Amino acid sequence: MIPSVLPTYSRAPLQFVKGEGTWLIEADGRRFLDLGAGIAVNALGHAHPALVQALTDQAQKLWHVSNLYEIPQQQALADKLVAASFADTVFFTNSGTESCELAVKMARKYWYDKGHPEKTTILAFEGSFHGRSSAGIAAAGSEKMTKGFAPLLPGFRHVGWGDHDAMHAAIDDSVGAILIEPVQGEGGIRPLPDQCLKGLRALCDEKGILLILDEVQCGVARTGRLFAHEWAGVTPDIMMVAKGIGGGFPLGAVLATEEAASGMTAGTHGSTYGGNPLGCAVGCAVMDIVSAPEFLETVNARAGFLRQKLEGLVASHPDVFEGVRGLGLMLGLKCKLAPIDLVKAGYGCGVITVPAADNVVRLLPPLNISEDEISEAVNRLDFAADAVLETQG
Repeated sequence: MIPSVLPTYSRAPLQFVKGEGTWLIEADGRRFLDLGAGIAVNALGHAHPALVQALTDQAQKLWHVSNLYEIPQQQALADKLVAASFADTVFFTNSGTESCELAVKMARKYWYDKGHPEKTTILAFEGSFHGRSSAGIAAAGSEKMTKGFAPLLPGFRHVGWGDHDAMHAAIDDSVGAILIEPVQGEGGIRPLPDQCLKGLRALCDEKGILLILDEVQCGVARTGRLFAHEWAGVTPDIMMVAKGIGGGFPLGAVLATEEAASGMTAGTHGSTYGGNPLGCAVGCAVMDIVSAPEFLETVNARAGFLRQKLEGLVASHPDVFEGVRGLGLMLGLKCKLAPIDLVKAGYGCGVITVPAADNVVRLLPPLNISEDEISEAVNRLDFAADAVLETQG
């Protein structure tokens, strides 16, 4: 008999009932250090007082009115994002998946309005993840994402990660945009080198192609800059954001230049819940914290400390790990064994991590994790590595 919750997830036998900062508390009282942060969602940890206050204050005033009316909290958050980024305009969604849908529509509508309706193809990359909607799985293109869901949404072309020759060869008159994650998350924590992102921007400018960046997982200070593309000193035309922007409250956004968004006029897109007062009130509180220079400096310091600790962990377990990769507090442990084995061993040692492709275990802790918590978390990962070897030995 099918369970009442549709069984599309293979869930761990854990029931968390409370969160405190970087800690999760299970129903039986066990405490876990959370290096997953809800897959990079809880950017400021669990029950951050500023976010709790923002949500509580707003909840006592107004929850929802729909986008048929002006929403002051939405305007405030849009203004903060525009002031802190390349963007001229913002549309709010409830998730990264919805942001992907709009980014695709925006790019295609742009070319339609410019008199080039043939420029519908979007170039995407092997190993990518852009959500699980029809557009998202078509953009990713992998068998794991698409098997059984044909016919797929047309208009996507895929090239290998880092295959510059194939990318250039794939561009023809039908290509209107390139879609890429500056750091692949689900694909195994694979950062795009700065020179490659610069090259992509230059290529888009040369060919007259829109550059769409998916910063759903790597954005919102995750890499030590407010947005990951800032490390390369380039800007996109369209950018997808979600996860950390709501600090745990469902919230997403599409940021765009005035030019790229020019086709999205009244009636071309909508969302009943997107940008509601509750979500945007929390988003404003998140932005006030994560966009501060001193906060970003601390993220980079913590990232350096965590990486140093992880390098030591890798060196002490050569039979378990191959290396560390990633950027900021979006790091991956490349494993010599199935990553899920280490994740499961971590449950027994009181530490939460997230598996990814390419034999990688993701470490996506709250951005305000302390050095003491980092040290304790790596100690627990050390015990987990020992447990894996003992089980397989």
